[in-house]
Amino acid sequence: MAFKKKNNQVDAPTPEEVANLGFKHEVDAAKDKNSSVYDHFHSQENAKAVADAKKRKKIYAAILAGLLAILLIMYIISMLLTQWGDLVISIGDLNDGKTIMLCESAGFEDGVGVKLDGGVVQEVTNITKAWLPQNLDTEKDGQHNGENYLAYTFYLKNTGDADLDYETVMNVTGTSKSADEAIRVMIYKNGQEQTYAKGQYKDREQAETDATKWEDDTVIMHEDSSALAAGAVDKFTVVIWVEGNDPECLDPIRGGFVRANMIFNVNPEETN
Repeated sequence: MAFKKKNNQVDAPTPEEVANLGFKHEVDAAKDKNSSVYDHFHSQENAKAVADAKKRKKIYAAILAGLLAILLIMYIISMLLTQWGDLVISIGDLNDGKTIMLCESAGFEDGVGVKLDGGVVQEVTNITKAWLPQNLDTEKDGQHNGENYLAYTFYLKNTGDADLDYETVMNVTGTSKSADEAIRVMIYKNGQEQTYAKGQYKDREQAETDATKWEDDTVIMHEDSSALAAGAVDKFTVVIWVEGNDPECLDPIRGGFVRANMIFNVNPEETN
């Protein structure tokens, strides 16, 4: 019976096995707190943790800076709105050297300007038109607000040397809690009074029973005036209040506000 000689030679390890052995060796060494490998591995981990912490701080700082910037912008806008008031009267377009100016006094003794501030009335409650003073158009020039209404009287003058035509446009520039649904805007022009209200909530095409309907949801009124003679003056009084008889004068509008402006533009001359 023949026997084969046993081969004691061991095959050489593959590169992958060597790599695995080295990796396992390093892992085992890293678990030993007395080894240099342990210090090396954990130094790297600590450095990574510090870097991550610095990165997070930078991100948090950027977010905080962004929030502060937004708050600053909101604060500036709020201050500007407060400074401009709830009613602003201004001159818009002029044409061919024709000029109009505004003033709170009929004789324009206080100088002329292109912008007036009609003021602010805060914490108003609803009233009705019958409760308003009957002499609002003649009571006083400038601001003469009441407890629950805004009243402002001013004058527009043709300061040029020729007749001119001009337009008057009044707009809502800001509102909250749908407070504009229940307000009334009464405008006296040279003693003639007209009251305006937004179209009915259920049907915008229908006017409220006590007022002329706004031009649209933001344009309160638009009127053209013709042939204002050189040196002539038109007088205006604007009165704004919350009408208690309006169907939309309900609790949800409490705490709301309405801001408006009134702009005067000189119309261009028509050419044939």
